[in-house]
Amino acid sequence: MIPDLQASFLCEDVRIEASGGNSIVGIVNFIGAPQFPIRVMKLCVWTRWCSGSGAFTQKTRIVLPDDHTVLADSSTEFNLNHEEGHATNINFFGGLEFPIAGIYHIEIYLGETLKLRYPLPLIHPQISPTSE
Repeated sequence: MIPDLQASFLCEDVRIEASGGNSIVGIVNFIGAPQFPIRVMKLCVWTRWCSGSGAFTQKTRIVLPDDHTVLADSSTEFNLNHEEGHATNINFFGGLEFPIAGIYHIEIYLGETLKLRYPLPLIHPQISPTSE
């Protein structure tokens, strides 16, 4: 039975606690930089699958604003043993260099099927002039 993608988000780090739970650090809505290219030392994509049964492969991609070029990708194999179970996957990306500003996309695939695609804006922050 094909699982449902319950949630996915981009964050700065995920820590695995002794209890087995996840502590999420810094959910990322956008990345601002005064100039490009910019190097980001670490980004994580957290995903949760549920309501399925079987062995699966998740593919996670970060796609440039041209919608064709893949900046980074990662594959994760996971199992769901019964329909009431869930699987949490964390993809760590290190040393990424974002070449230009624009709207990048995070893509989550189950096998070869795109399940979710969401934007990651990389922007030049607006600097307000200071008054004297």
